[in-house]
Amino acid sequence: MSAYICPLCQKTLHKQNHSLHCEDGHQFDYAKEGYINLLPVQYKKSKQPGDNQEMVQARRRFLGTQSYRFMRDALAQKVASLHHANTAVVDMGCGEGYYTSELSNQLNDAGTVYGIDIAKPAIRYAAKRYPDCQFAVASSKQIPLAPASASVVTSVFAPIFAQESARLLHDEGFLVVVSPGPKHLLQLKEIIYQDVREHEKVETPEGFERVADELLEQQLVLSGSDAKDLSLMTPFAWKFSEKQLIDLEQQAAFEVQAQFYISVFQKNS
Repeated sequence: MSAYICPLCQKTLHKQNHSLHCEDGHQFDYAKEGYINLLPVQYKKSKQPGDNQEMVQARRRFLGTQSYRFMRDALAQKVASLHHANTAVVDMGCGEGYYTSELSNQLNDAGTVYGIDIAKPAIRYAAKRYPDCQFAVASSKQIPLAPASASVVTSVFAPIFAQESARLLHDEGFLVVVSPGPKHLLQLKEIIYQDVREHEKVETPEGFERVADELLEQQLVLSGSDAKDLSLMTPFAWKFSEKQLIDLEQQAAFEVQAQFYISVFQKNS
């Protein structure tokens, strides 16, 4: 038995060979890369929902530089300290699995880590590279996992769905959110905005209590191509002109500030 539930009828999905099926006869096959697609076609709002291939590839290249490793490791250590043995950790909006894989490493077989993302190209890559995690194509608004199956839910630069997080967490479980610090990527933003505003902490999600906030920061010196990839994987990627991206890519070195909040919220009992 898996922790997955059927996205159509919400009944438990059982694994048999290379597929999952429920008692109502709904069946979902594992892809050859090892992930499961639990996003029914009628739930899609577009043909290819989520990040496009260019954004996925840019993020994959940039994260491969390990520039965000300091944040990834701090996040994984925080989650491991909050996790209860034999429960799940759910990484909402997991992308290519860069953070999900380190969560699994830190748990050291004390629980299953599920990576959920609506973008199939990202999940395909994650499943191929990180076989120790469970990856599924699904919407974070309706995650096909059983209620109260997790002790920790994470959201790294992804939308926060408070009600769905609360449903997944057992009593007094934790939601861990990574969001931009006040001056995160300030030097990139100065290229495209005349008035650069600082980021604020995320608000406390409904149904949760704020437990802790930790601010991490590191000054990064990037090549021009790495700086361009970083630009393309951010929410303000569409603000860059083609010329600005070319100018950025041609720089020998680009210095930028990386600053993150790791915020911990506990589910109200």
